[in-house]
Amino acid sequence: MKFWSNITKKLVPYVPGEQLNETGITKLNTNENPFPPSPKVIEEIKKSLGPELKKYPDPESNELRGAIADLYNIEKNNVFIGNGSDEVLAHVFTAFFKDKKLYFPNISYSFYPVYCGLYEIDYQTIPLNKKFEIETNKYLNLDGNIIFPNPNAPTGIGIGLENIEEILTKNPNNLVVVDEAYIDFGGKSAVELIGKYENLLIVQTFSKSRSLAGMRIGYAIGNKNLIEGLIRVKDSFNSYPLDRLAQAAGKAAIEDTEYFEDTCEEIIKNREWTVSELKVRGIETLPSMANFIFVKLEDAEKIYMKLKEKKILVRYFKNPIIDSYLRISIGTKKEMETLIKNIDQIMEV
Repeated sequence: MKFWSNITKKLVPYVPGEQLNETGITKLNTNENPFPPSPKVIEEIKKSLGPELKKYPDPESNELRGAIADLYNIEKNNVFIGNGSDEVLAHVFTAFFKDKKLYFPNISYSFYPVYCGLYEIDYQTIPLNKKFEIETNKYLNLDGNIIFPNPNAPTGIGIGLENIEEILTKNPNNLVVVDEAYIDFGGKSAVELIGKYENLLIVQTFSKSRSLAGMRIGYAIGNKNLIEGLIRVKDSFNSYPLDRLAQAAGKAAIEDTEYFEDTCEEIIKNREWTVSELKVRGIETLPSMANFIFVKLEDAEKIYMKLKEKKILVRYFKNPIIDSYLRISIGTKKEMETLIKNIDQIMEV
């Protein structure tokens, strides 16, 4: 700590889910997609392996931006690309949040307060209600910017576009950032609202529904002035955030709509099967629109540890508000059957 700056000493870093390098692990703790990337993604990555790797990639990821723009029927200058949605979020915090108070839910993505600490941003959390829902009326006419995931994490509960529109309408001078990391598993994206509201910015990722967590691709969608702000920050930090392989992979993933829809549908099906199996056993889950479920258990920490002993990783948050819950990623049908079988064995002891 001898050479640490004062801000480094004060930081409370984000803690990622465990990554165990052991064989036979059923990994249901980091909300990764259980299915491999589209075969077309692998093909494009292989095509990109060659002499061109000696050159820098396109700093603006123009082909990938164009593919995303075509997908949503928007302009390329409405799209910003970054090295994972976490980097995109970091640039959002730098570009827009440093001069005003920031509001977000008290139970939400735990990186938000970390960024506030890193960039010295004044923030205030807004409590969820007793059902762990975001209450729209608490986000109206605020004196600062707003960010929240939809669906929320780690609860999986989403809100509708009418709720988002109300927040936007009642905060015309505040930026509203909707973090849509899990939107493809049951929610409806707010992208259709960007032409109507200049104060809306949407952040998405390829890590979940596109099976590309290992490539680190994230993006933001908003009006061109917001995107220009993000590009200014990006070019003051790292002009080449996405390598050639990631750009090729992202474009192929966007274009293979059939594979994307099929895998999302399978994850939703596995989620509903798991919820129904837990319900039969008297185990409560919150209504999820994500690729994970939030499960209430009498001794959640003990069951988390017992599952870990059986090489099944789930996520436990040592937060007094949610310490009776486990967040469980949705895997393949076989992985979910393994989970249920082991929960039965643990509960019988």
